[in-house]
Amino acid sequence: MSGPLLGVTGIAVMLLMLFFLRIPAAFVMLLVGFVGFALATSPEAAFTMLGSEIWGSFSNYGLTVIPLFILVGEIVHYAGYNDGLYHATYRWFGHRRGGLAMTTILASAAFSAISGSNTATAATMSAVAIPAMRDYKYHPLLKAGSVAAGATLGVLIPPSIVLVVYGLYTGQSIGKLFFGNIIPSIILTLLILATVVFITRRHPDWGPAGPRSTWRERFRALPEALDILVLFGVIMYALFTGLVTATEAAAVASFLAVVISTLRGKLSWKKLQGAILATLRISCMVFMIVAGALIFAKFLTVTGLPSGIAEWISALELPSWVVLWVILGFYILGGCIMDALAFLLVSLPIFYPLAIQLGYDPIWFGQVITLVTTMGSIMPPVGICCYVVSGMSGIPLKTVFRSAFYYIPAYLLSIVILMVFPYWTVTVLSDMVK
Repeated sequence: MSGPLLGVTGIAVMLLMLFFLRIPAAFVMLLVGFVGFALATSPEAAFTMLGSEIWGSFSNYGLTVIPLFILVGEIVHYAGYNDGLYHATYRWFGHRRGGLAMTTILASAAFSAISGSNTATAATMSAVAIPAMRDYKYHPLLKAGSVAAGATLGVLIPPSIVLVVYGLYTGQSIGKLFFGNIIPSIILTLLILATVVFITRRHPDWGPAGPRSTWRERFRALPEALDILVLFGVIMYALFTGLVTATEAAAVASFLAVVISTLRGKLSWKKLQGAILATLRISCMVFMIVAGALIFAKFLTVTGLPSGIAEWISALELPSWVVLWVILGFYILGGCIMDALAFLLVSLPIFYPLAIQLGYDPIWFGQVITLVTTMGSIMPPVGICCYVVSGMSGIPLKTVFRSAFYYIPAYLLSIVILMVFPYWTVTVLSDMVK
């Protein structure tokens, strides 16, 4: 069997195992990558590669940024800031038609700015927002869709774990990736909010307005939201000025999260223990995905499949924007059947060199593929955010997936805007980072 054919076979076997055996993606990639590498070279070489790749990856100091950023989000979660954020935004927007759905999306954006996790945001907002929307007789499609779509912002808004891993893999500045992501995040958030406005105009009974809060109530709800803004501001300012590395910024933010939560009387020793245990659990999951993806990527590289695909696409002599849409099409499909982080790591050896060869800015390309793979978290069959929302709320999974489709145009329009205005959406801020 030729190298490229072996690579295609490996991808097919991986997809079949994911679909029918329901084994976590990390272990599937690890197993298929190891066996495929052994077939392409030798068992001895495969064992040597396994040890060297895993040791070489996990002895990398840069990876410590991942558990530190996760810890910030978990401290905020266990301290109960999610409730405060939700009620603060509700005071300002709850009196509008569809106001609770808008509140959910804005609170998700604020929580995502610290947690960096879509599943954590989905679980948090499902527990906080769906009971409130149920009380105000919101339609299941509106309440499920707003939580699922809002939760996807966890992958996009800095400090995004996906962007961190992308930066570590490609050697790009994490600070530049974070700042280049600010405008795309705002664009997507506004378009998701616009979707709620569109839905409630067509179906006014789906999202009835709540009672109007007084100005006194609105301003009294702001302090907890300001705590989150302080944490986010510290991270971004430290990275923007170049005073510290991304890892040091994450460490400072973790320390400040503990101090602020403790001073507010929100963080007990038991809650801190819970945050640390949750951080360990999520970090282990992320590291296993990274390990599996690295082994699988090594297998694909030795088969020559990535270079073969790049040469084949280059030989077609298509316009660069057509090739880009072909790449994005693969990311959309990949995001539907695999975890976003796992597919990103598997696909980067194939598509990243091709994108750079076509002349695309690596920081801009990272924003676009992060946005595209984010769509996968609300699309069948994997759609992890939809599974979390369904499990937490009791809303049928079919209804949650159906509700999520209302928000897909917002993602597609965001991608088009990034493609038409690459400088003003990404580069204008990323170039300012020292």
